[in-house]
Amino acid sequence: AGTSTLVFNNLSPDIDVQSLQVKSAGNFTILSVKHELDFLNNQTKEKRIEELELQKKTGQDKLDIQNNMLSIYQEESNMLLKNQNVAGQGSLDLVKLRAALDFQTAKLTEIKKKQQAVKNEIDGLNKELLKYNRQIAELKAGSSNATSNVLVTISSKAALQSVFTLNYVVKNAAWYPTYDIRTKNVNSPINITYKANVSQQCGEEWKNVKLTLSTGNPTVGGSKPELNPYFLNPGMYYTATGNISRVTGRVLGDDGESLPGAQIRVKGTSIGTVADANGNYSISIPNGPQVLVFNFVGFESTQAQADRTNINVTLKASVNRLEEVVVVGYGSGESDKKLKRELAGAVSGVQIQTIPVAVVKQEQQTNIEFAVNDPYTIPTDGKQYQVDINSVDINADYRYYTVPKLSTDVFLTATLTNWNQYSFLSGEANLFFEGTFIGKSLIDTRSTNDTLSLSLGADKNIVVTRTLQKDLKEKKNFGSTIKESRNWLITVKNRKSQPVNILVEDQVPVSQNSAINVEVQELSGAKLDNTTGKLSWSFMLNSQQDKKMELKYQVSYPKNQSVIVE
Repeated sequence: AGTSTLVFNNLSPDIDVQSLQVKSAGNFTILSVKHELDFLNNQTKEKRIEELELQKKTGQDKLDIQNNMLSIYQEESNMLLKNQNVAGQGSLDLVKLRAALDFQTAKLTEIKKKQQAVKNEIDGLNKELLKYNRQIAELKAGSSNATSNVLVTISSKAALQSVFTLNYVVKNAAWYPTYDIRTKNVNSPINITYKANVSQQCGEEWKNVKLTLSTGNPTVGGSKPELNPYFLNPGMYYTATGNISRVTGRVLGDDGESLPGAQIRVKGTSIGTVADANGNYSISIPNGPQVLVFNFVGFESTQAQADRTNINVTLKASVNRLEEVVVVGYGSGESDKKLKRELAGAVSGVQIQTIPVAVVKQEQQTNIEFAVNDPYTIPTDGKQYQVDINSVDINADYRYYTVPKLSTDVFLTATLTNWNQYSFLSGEANLFFEGTFIGKSLIDTRSTNDTLSLSLGADKNIVVTRTLQKDLKEKKNFGSTIKESRNWLITVKNRKSQPVNILVEDQVPVSQNSAINVEVQELSGAKLDNTTGKLSWSFMLNSQQDKKMELKYQVSYPKNQSVIVE
């Protein structure tokens, strides 16, 4: 009875105080909830750090011994050089002189060899110590100099027992999705494995916890945007950016060393990747202007415009612990689990077979949560740990696609209908076709269409060519008018052992000037979009057969104007 204070201790120092929630039931009143940092109760170093520091000390002891040996050999060498003048009483004994010189040469040679061996050993030890220092620094970047306590003050009229639950959001936790897309052949369903790459540096290790992964982002403000007036003034202009689909590069520290495991994200999306052992990375970019965000534990975050295909960045070491985070994963109480339903079964029109993955999906009002029933351990080291979310087999419509004007590659595509019910997020995908890894692609879910198109890579067994029939190329003068004719021949050959459904696209020029006229003379049955000039041929092509399509048009323009006709 009376007033009591409950202390939740050894918590993360990165708690968002505004998110603190205390839940309980009973005949009492919660008077206050207070958060404080505890600098006296330092967090215990992880066992791995202690092991590395012990190994580092052993290496440092070996280095000290080798440096001492190098000093001894140097002193011995100096002593021999000081005694290189040989003098005798009376006449010089050539035999003794020769013997002394031979001894000195042999001894100096022996010392120099020993010195070189010691220097090589010192170089190797220094490299090992550098590795230990980098590894320890990386692990310590996830530690903190303080823990956190939450003090809950309650008042009750009588003694009682109750269970208190503390919920809170922490900084320095994030996840992004990746996918494995596997297709046996064009007659089989497409398999999509949905994975989450989870990392955290909140200062407390997550040991055997049940994760809940949310598509929501607590760091994004909840206020609706306001539309301001759009004023036009002289001198304003718009610059269009090119369509960059993939960016590659390397992430280095300010010491010039590569940063393996550095995180690269497309800002404002769930698309991300990590750098390899040499600091190299490759990431798919959605259409439109994009910004890349680069993070690494112990280094300051940086951003770069994705306006070129190769972007190398150098991160500066951070004096304080890394604070660049996106919080998108948080816990869920037992009372909420009864509201959740399993992502399994049959969806109307599409048969889904799920591999037994212990994940429950809950669709909230503004986000979706995936509750992972199997416990995971996520250390507070900022590294990526992969968590399986789901795996589904989906019937898809397969079609080959090519634009021979731009590329002679023929790409296999898969179209999924009603894809919104799978709760996919935008992310990179590893492509496997007929059991072979064929590259990476991008699942871009920002479309408002009911169908999702996936590019499954190029198929070299379908060959396409586009050639200009030079004997039919003409340029004639008719008074004040020039007429130019072009005749293109497109040939598609199917070398596969099965028929394929293929879509071929091309284009005819579109005039935006009344003095320039375009006359389409032959399309070989293609559909023409008069607004854009886009042409499309869709057909089935049997095994070992080919199909030829002729494209012919004529452009007329004034003689005093210059027009480039392709």
